[in-house]
Amino acid sequence: MSLPDDETFMRHALGQARSVWGATHPNPMVGAVIVEDGKIVAEGATAPDGGPHAERLALLARGKTPRPGASLYVTLEPCSTEGRTGACTDAIIASGIKRVVVGATDPNPAHAGRGFAVLRAAGVEVVTGVLEDECTDLNLIFNHWITRERPLIAAKAAVTLDGKIASRTGESRWITNEQSRADVHRWRRLFPGIAVGAMTVLRDNPRLTARRGSEEWCPWRFVFDGLLRTVVDQNLPRVYTDEFHERTIVVTTPHGGLGYVRKLQDLGVKVWVFNSPTQRVAFADFRQRCAEERISGVYFEGGAQLLSELLRAKQLDYLFIYRAPVLLADDKARSIFSGLRPERLDQAVRLADVRHEAFGDDELMRGRVTFPEKMPVDETVFGSR
Repeated sequence: MSLPDDETFMRHALGQARSVWGATHPNPMVGAVIVEDGKIVAEGATAPDGGPHAERLALLARGKTPRPGASLYVTLEPCSTEGRTGACTDAIIASGIKRVVVGATDPNPAHAGRGFAVLRAAGVEVVTGVLEDECTDLNLIFNHWITRERPLIAAKAAVTLDGKIASRTGESRWITNEQSRADVHRWRRLFPGIAVGAMTVLRDNPRLTARRGSEEWCPWRFVFDGLLRTVVDQNLPRVYTDEFHERTIVVTTPHGGLGYVRKLQDLGVKVWVFNSPTQRVAFADFRQRCAEERISGVYFEGGAQLLSELLRAKQLDYLFIYRAPVLLADDKARSIFSGLRPERLDQAVRLADVRHEAFGDDELMRGRVTFPEKMPVDETVFGSR
């Protein structure tokens, strides 16, 4: 087949992978389609953790031996190790398929390219790199998790053209449009965890769920509250009392008081207490605990101080910025980031592997955060979370 044909069928495989968006952690989302005589005859997408992989499900959906000349399109290199479900390369070889077209290479250094070698050794033609960028981008969280053995820490902000998140009075609803806000819920559905600071909970009383149409899904909801100020009042925030309260984890320190810790635990809310000389939890400690709990990605949504601390600690891996065509031009309006003191552009934080997307008049810029070798910080700017 020609490259345009290969790209067409790979886009269909990508659609299959996106159909299980956020449902496969800690495994990657993968889509597969079987093509015979230029037509799709079977398809599959990765089952939830522990279930069959996309290639096996596509072969199962075919229901019989593929016809001679059939091709398999898969968004990620087929696995070549037994695991819990058996090597997909074995299933492909046994099926008799003689042509496999792949999008992205397995990011795991221990496995990268091995599946290709196994298939080729069995006489299977392997075409690689078809829509590779799109297939790789699909699994941002998995790629980070498998190569660094720690969760992807990402942050999101909605800003004006001059980088403000609220007017000087604190008004922020809504800077961005409905399309942008719907896309935020799409990313919420991808990440296993969402995190906010105590002031965001006290000010906005958010649900911190992913709502798309009639579906509402709840990730792990992290509340960073080193002094447990969110537990003081009798009218508790909804994340401690709603139907998803057992999916809430309060991240705190011994400075918050054991009485409030017990109060949360009695409600069924989980509490992670980290030893700290101050009221702030070290993000490296939080990241390590997430890794131990197999939480492969956390999406930080605010507030500004929490995100700024992440940046200053060099613990931010990925950034989503939704920018609206709104200009405040007020130096007392609230900015999303603070706490750095770069004097030269080579001391600035930058994004790499940048991607852009438009949502009506709004624009999303997202990318991997890269830090300068020397990053001057302002030691005077942070108060309490």
